[in-house]
Amino acid sequence: MFGLVHSLDLVAPEEVLSVSGLLLLLVAAWGGDKSARLISVLSVAALVAATLLAIPALCGGVTGAAASAFSGQYHADAFASFGKVLIFASAAVVLIIAPAFFDRYRCMRAEFPLLVLFGAAGMALMVSATNLLTLYIGLELNSLASYVLAASLRTDERSAEAGLKYFVLGALASGILLYGISLTYGFTGSVDFGQIRVAIGGGLSHGALFGIVFVLAGLAFKIAAVPFHMWTPDVYEGSPTPVTTFFATAPKVAALSLLMRVSLDAFGTQPGAWQQIVIFAALASIVVGALGAIGQSNVKRLLAYSSINNVGFLLIGLAVATPEGASAMLVYMVVYVAMSVAGFLVVLMLRDENGEPVEAIADLAGLSRTQPVLAWAMMATMFSLAGIPPLFGFWAKFVVFRAAVDAGYIALATLGISASVIGAFYYLKIVKTMFFDEPADKVAKHGDFAHRAILLAACVVISPLGYLATGWLGGLADTAASALFKVV
Repeated sequence: MFGLVHSLDLVAPEEVLSVSGLLLLLVAAWGGDKSARLISVLSVAALVAATLLAIPALCGGVTGAAASAFSGQYHADAFASFGKVLIFASAAVVLIIAPAFFDRYRCMRAEFPLLVLFGAAGMALMVSATNLLTLYIGLELNSLASYVLAASLRTDERSAEAGLKYFVLGALASGILLYGISLTYGFTGSVDFGQIRVAIGGGLSHGALFGIVFVLAGLAFKIAAVPFHMWTPDVYEGSPTPVTTFFATAPKVAALSLLMRVSLDAFGTQPGAWQQIVIFAALASIVVGALGAIGQSNVKRLLAYSSINNVGFLLIGLAVATPEGASAMLVYMVVYVAMSVAGFLVVLMLRDENGEPVEAIADLAGLSRTQPVLAWAMMATMFSLAGIPPLFGFWAKFVVFRAAVDAGYIALATLGISASVIGAFYYLKIVKTMFFDEPADKVAKHGDFAHRAILLAACVVISPLGYLATGWLGGLADTAASALFKVV
């Protein structure tokens, strides 16, 4: 009985989200779409409550048996709490900025905040999963919500197309992942991460190796790493911009955190079996993301390729398979979420006189003279994504490369730094269009108080002021990362 109570206490954030979602479903059933804003506000409150419940485990550095629930299938340790705080914060931001967007099309549905809420619950389960079946349940809960969110703008054919593409390719990736799980179970005799780690510690059979490859391939789709990135540009472009913001932040954090736990925990005793795969995916994502973005004319598609590019840099931290590398990944994720929120918020605020979205890069010409605040915010985001000092995006790349160098992966760090120069080209292209081209006069003044306030907060984080938090953020990241390397 005590064990059950202890387990239920550890899953308190997921309980809050699940119960809140079920109660708000009743509100939606009785109130209809007229209650959408109320449900959004209450969903944000639920996410804030879940965040407050997750913070103590992170600040206290909880790990080991004290964080284990349901016979080791779930870990509410400091690492999971770090991911949950970032996921819940990203989801709350999306719920705050979404109503104004959907109200323009008169299609704000009561289901939207509920899908985000249940998706966040699935992602929380993902980052705490220490069992392959728990992993799969959390992943599918998040994925099913995401497929519907991508197709939520019924007045736009691109949204329906994005939802269908995401569903078809996501189902394929889920099948690959499930096949990898079955192989791993068949050749190790367990779906528990701890037992898998012990089983492969004495040697890796060919069957288990194939299982690792298929599991990593399925997870690579979720983080949009090359060669499983093909869905990202179309889904990012076709989905409603608030949904795109959601895809670029919370699910990305959840999938990357899950990949870290699977690689460093379940497969941690055989890093040589997966490091080469991760190194290839990292370098390929950096190069393909950068080259793919160069020819884009739509700013959302460009940011999609930028997302692929940034995943490559994140995977460098995973490839070194050290606590320092894991900590660097967590720092990078925090900065990346802030940069993504800032970038997509600017895109959300780019509207013409009729309130229609302006997404063509050519239509941003001369934006610095017509909408200087948006132009400067976008410039700060682009420079930070490119890793140009003194913006905070430079620090994110620096800590990842430093971890690689300290671990002896000097060639990997050198290739990553060299490839990052390619990415600077397309970021500078947008800045040149906004500040040096003749005004296109396409963008009118739009955006409510919530949009401007969140954009300001995101820009403060990615500005040089972000360096004031490096000690605090680095300490939390070190605490969270160390939980992955403590065997229960």
